[in-house]
Amino acid sequence: MHILLTRPLEDCSEMIIKFKSLGHQVSHLPLLSIEKVGYEHINFSDFKSIIFTSANAVKFLDLKNIDKNLLCFCVGSATEKKARSVGFQNIITAEGNVENLKELILQNFNQIDGTLIYISGETVSVDLDQQLLKEGYNIKRVINYKTTHNQNFDDGFVNELKLKMPDMVYVYSQNSALSLINFIKMYQSESLWMNTNLMCIGEKTSSILNEIKWKKIFLFNPGEEEFLLYKI
Repeated sequence: MHILLTRPLEDCSEMIIKFKSLGHQVSHLPLLSIEKVGYEHINFSDFKSIIFTSANAVKFLDLKNIDKNLLCFCVGSATEKKARSVGFQNIITAEGNVENLKELILQNFNQIDGTLIYISGETVSVDLDQQLLKEGYNIKRVINYKTTHNQNFDDGFVNELKLKMPDMVYVYSQNSALSLINFIKMYQSESLWMNTNLMCIGEKTSSILNEIKWKKIFLFNPGEEEFLLYKI
């Protein structure tokens, strides 16, 4: 099977190795670039819990003055893995989506327990901080990275891709979906994807790509990528 992965290399290198070990052909088309954003000094002693909705939020955080026993909420296993790798110990993890994460926070952290800090990228699919504010929580959001759309692609890679289109492509965000649409239109390849299965995180992401004719569209949570191989 020919699989196309679209995340930055550091976010999907393990998956590339895994899929290749299973005998699949893997192509890599990074649709987005992730860049650190400067942010204000944070006194982490003012907060009773920290929230991460991506591994990049952990990666780009200055960790020197953070008590690693601080209660930490993570959106999914990849984010949890990154948080544990930098020393966080007290972690509660959702199943890969922000709606589940919100429910876990409601169940495990009382409004009177103190202030939450939410570390995120510039663009988020769900305004978690605003939702928690409506629930009566005191929460501060800090943006420490931004996402930009890649515009330059290797023509040799694109020509090879057109000759052997992928059986499935994984898309992880609305930003990635927008980049993929731009890529498809840039190379006038709209008609070539009809035998490709589109794997998307969430309906909002898949809806962006609905104008392209796909073989089938599947929704998934991070961590389910290998399982999806056996559904097509």
